[in-house]
Amino acid sequence: MRRVQQWESHQRRELWERWKAGESVVEIAKALDRWPMAIYTRLREHGGIAPLVRRRCDRALSLEEREEISRALACGQSLRSVARALHRAPSTISREVRRHRGTGGYRACEADQRAWDRALRPKACKLAQNKRLQRVVAEKLQQQWSPEQISACLERQYAADETMRVSHETIYRTLFVQARGALKKELLGHLRSRRQMRSSKKPGQGGGQISDAISIRERPAEAEDRAVPGHWEGDLLCGGKSTQIATLVERRSRYVMLVKLKNKDSEQVARALAKHVLQLPATLRRSLTWDRGSEMAAHKDFSVATDVKVYFCDPHSPWQRGSNENTNGLLRQYFPKGSDLSVFSQQQLDEVAHRLNTRPRMTLGWDNPSVTLNRAVASTR
Repeated sequence: MRRVQQWESHQRRELWERWKAGESVVEIAKALDRWPMAIYTRLREHGGIAPLVRRRCDRALSLEEREEISRALACGQSLRSVARALHRAPSTISREVRRHRGTGGYRACEADQRAWDRALRPKACKLAQNKRLQRVVAEKLQQQWSPEQISACLERQYAADETMRVSHETIYRTLFVQARGALKKELLGHLRSRRQMRSSKKPGQGGGQISDAISIRERPAEAEDRAVPGHWEGDLLCGGKSTQIATLVERRSRYVMLVKLKNKDSEQVARALAKHVLQLPATLRRSLTWDRGSEMAAHKDFSVATDVKVYFCDPHSPWQRGSNENTNGLLRQYFPKGSDLSVFSQQQLDEVAHRLNTRPRMTLGWDNPSVTLNRAVASTR
């Protein structure tokens, strides 16, 4: 049975290194011979964010220098001779000895630890120091604004007042690390992800698993400015029990198609998407933009079957598929997180898509996607 142990510095360092590398709590616990709950508690205390590594100031006395002072004092040497030997000012040595029990009680290790402890002067974060800024950020979070949106808005709204600006990273850190004491824990519930701490980077993240992927930067300009219909964005909407459906959104009209999937196997996904895309007229089959998920590894098969090129977003850049991301958020009204998506038939998915496609959208001037798509297709004939 594991005993309750104190954390050694090398163990703390290894914990955060493993967490950053994407290891799970259980894996880290096994490696460090700790209870998984002890690992989780440690991570939760810091919001999943590795604390800054403390470094000794170059001007401060080192442990080796303090040991030299201790030995010299034991031999009866004067403070000035100690200062000359260490190439330090006599006043520096005098203050050091006086601060740590004088010439008769000076001990190097004790003095070094006390100096290290005394040097810790935690600085309040910006949100804790500025109550007005704290209040504005909290109000925006309650309105379901993301930290990125809040930061950008503050920069524009208070262009002449730097005290009213804060980075999105600071907002995240203040939410995840409650010890900062600026933003209430309840505000975490207003984040889109609702995470209680920063997640580790899982192995395989980063987009290297897609072979011969064509970058979104090579996508035609007409797709970028939404001038021509037929350019689509795609992704998987995930549910409970490892179930998912594919979502396709036409960039110009925001028209959505939902595709039932048996699993995330790339070949199966490619076939299911191709079957739906081939039902579209040729003028609506121009390109498809996807993220770096492995479910699209068979993108070449899809392109051969449909003559539709697939372009891939940059790693960790969901905003490059903004229309699709927004639509997936709307779909959560019909498919809440954790729900089993395998119980829905293709007919039911088509009914949900029809509801969205006939719903007026502000971004379309209060037209609906169906009307907008039909009008765009007619204009290209």
